[in-house]
This record gives sequence, structure tokens and C-alpha cells, in this order.
Amino acid sequence: MNVQFQLPFSGNKKMLRVFTLVCLSIIFLGCKTLHNNKLSKEINKQLSTKATGDYFQGILIYDPVKKDTVFSHNSHKYFTPASNTKIVTLFASLKTLPDRIPALKYVVRNDTLYMEGTGDPTLLHPYFADSSAIKLAQEYSNVSLHLNNFKENRYGPGWAWEDYDQYYSPERSGLPIYGNVVTIFNKEDLKVTPGHFLNQVIPISYGVNRELYSNTFYFDKQRKDTLESPYMIDSTLTKNLLEEVLLKKVDIVQKMPNKEKQILYGVPSDSVYKRMMQLSDNFLAEQLLILSSSTLSDTLNSAKTRRYILENYLQELKQPPRWVDGSGLSRYNLFTPETLVYVLNKMYQEIPRDRLFNFFPVGGLSGTLKDRFNGNDRPYIYAKSGSLGNNYCLSGFLITRSGKTLIFSFMNNHFTNSTAEVKQQMQSIFEIIRDNY
Repeated sequence: MNVQFQLPFSGNKKMLRVFTLVCLSIIFLGCKTLHNNKLSKEINKQLSTKATGDYFQGILIYDPVKKDTVFSHNSHKYFTPASNTKIVTLFASLKTLPDRIPALKYVVRNDTLYMEGTGDPTLLHPYFADSSAIKLAQEYSNVSLHLNNFKENRYGPGWAWEDYDQYYSPERSGLPIYGNVVTIFNKEDLKVTPGHFLNQVIPISYGVNRELYSNTFYFDKQRKDTLESPYMIDSTLTKNLLEEVLLKKVDIVQKMPNKEKQILYGVPSDSVYKRMMQLSDNFLAEQLLILSSSTLSDTLNSAKTRRYILENYLQELKQPPRWVDGSGLSRYNLFTPETLVYVLNKMYQEIPRDRLFNFFPVGGLSGTLKDRFNGNDRPYIYAKSGSLGNNYCLSGFLITRSGKTLIFSFMNNHFTNSTAEVKQQMQSIFEIIRDNY
């Protein structure tokens, strides 16, 4: 018997084309699933070594074009993010701040300038050295300063108290000056900025950089590098520092005049975001959340910003974070890899790629990733690291050899082996993904 096989719809060309496309789609999806399964096996092999058995890991790798999860492991569970928190601070800043930093709010009445801070961290900062507010104040005979709009604790919840004298833990304030740190170095003679503290620096080697409850600093004159140590802030000190720069008297007032406030704009906002992300600058991160709150009301309070962002831009999160500060210094922060990838993806969809990637450290080239995740012939990791004792996290963007951009969050908590070992394992996994997806 001669049997002939005939495709369904062979008498209808239109239906045949539809049937063919469906078959090809099924074949394509089947290949993709097999491809991802093979990749998953390779990654799981890396994750199941003896060295990783005694600590907690979470990973999410996401393809934003296909809207497809490439790999997931504990991605819905909460981790201590450390400075990965700055990714969400960056997102909050991009949503609330204009192209230039709001440096000051002010009212002019007759020959008097009434001014209040916005939380702007750049005023006479060692890096930015912005003097926009100083130049404005110099134009007026009388200057009155309002400081009561700052409704925030000087330190974040859960910060380590013993870090009080370290450069990475300055106090938060409504009108920061000089980055809220004293900069000391020895060049023929002692150089101290701001000069207000020159007579409060004791030139000896000591166990701490500053006394716990006073602005008394210690600096070994044999030291070759620059010391930065936070100073304690109060209204009188802020007034004195301004007077020394302006060379005129500054009055402290309890409230601003009942008149519409003007806003003075300073440095480009992107320059602050980039430095925060590249150097993992805690001070800039904390002040950016305070600064963002100045655009929401006249009260400076970072919790106001966090609440606003969660309620208006991140209300769809499956695992709402515990978000308590801007920098990630606090171990009270809790984020999942899914949350961080969600935020990164929102930025990736909304912000031009070149601008967005410019904020992030580049593996093997810049910032906190300068010495790790080298791409050899070309960079492939653009990401923000987060490091606390026994914790290391990295979240950002991975460029594959095939030219695809993936979004990832890789979080490691509670390990007792060295951070170098953890990073090496992460790099092995990143290279598998880079070379095989």
C-alpha cells in the first residue's frame, strides 16, 4: 500500500504559514530552555562546592530584552545588602532631584539673606569644592541662617558606633560644610582644612583619629597619607565655619520669613551620583536622601524620601525591602536579589544606557571594581559592590561575548572564609555566563 503523509492545512497557504511559525517558535523555545538548563547546571556546580556550603548565597540573572530569568537561586530571600543599598539611593535621587543639585533655599528681605540648607553635600567639599552658597551670601550685608528644618539623627540606625572617627562615617546634617570631615596632612608643616580646627589637632600617634565626644584630633606627623576624620556638628560650629569663610557675622534664626523661598542650584547632579557609586561614598549617599526630601517638603528627613519612593515607584515589589539608610552602613537593611534587579531594570528601561553605565564602577578599570572582574580584552561588568564584615554583594550589568546585556544581583552573606575567595567564585560564575549566553 502506498501511503502519503499530508501536513494539516496543506490546502490553505495562510494556515500553513501560521502552523510553520508555531512549530519554529516551539523549536526555538525548546532550544532556549535547553541552553538555560545547561548554563544553570554549570552555575549550580560552582555553587555546590564545599567552600560555599556554610554561608548564604542569592543570585538572579535577568535578560531585560527577552524579559527572561536566566538563572535564579534564593533570589526571593532577604540579604544584608551593604552598599548595594546605594543602587536604590541612586534610583531615588534620579526620581526626585533636578539636573543640578538644589544647594540652598533662601529668602531676601531688604539687605538680609535668610537661608536654610537642603542637605546639599557639595558645599566646600574636598572634591566638589562648590561655593555657590558662599558667593550668594557674600552679596548681602546681613546673613541669617535657619537650621531647624533638619529633622534627622546624626547617625543612621544600626551604624557601628566605633566608626565615629573614620572617614566613611561622617555625621548627617542639613547644611554640610567641607563634607563634614576634617582633612589633615603634613607638608613641611601641618595642613588642616577647615583651618578652624588647626589648634585642635594634636600631632601624636594615637589609637583613634578623634576623641569620641569632642573635636580633638590626633595626627602622626610621620604619616605620609592624608587623614580625613568626621567632626562633631552643632549649630554654633556651623555658624562659626560660615563666618570664617564669609568674613562677616552670621545670625541664627528660629524660622524663615513667611515668604516664598527661592532655590539656588549648584553642581550637576550626575557628578554627585557618579562619585557616590564609583567610590561607594557613604556621606554622599546619606545626604542625597536628605537632599531628595527637600524637594518633597521643607522638612529634611531621609525617611520621608524612602517612604515616598517605596509608595510611588516601587509599590509592585514582591518582597518590599527593609530600607533604613542611604549608604548601606546599617545591617538593618534587608533586600532580595529580585528587588535589586527590579530597580536596576527600571533604570535600564528609563535612562539612556551610556549615562546609566557611567555611574557604575567598571570591572578591572574603575572605582571599587578596579582590581577585580577584569574582562581582559574588554570590560564586561558594570556594577555596585557592597561590603561589610562577612558579607559581599555585587549587583549591576553583565555584557556577554555575544553582545547581550544581562542584569544581575549576586549576594553573599555570613561567610567566614576570605572575601577574596568569595569574589573568585563569583568571577568564575560571571565568566561562565559571559562566555555561554
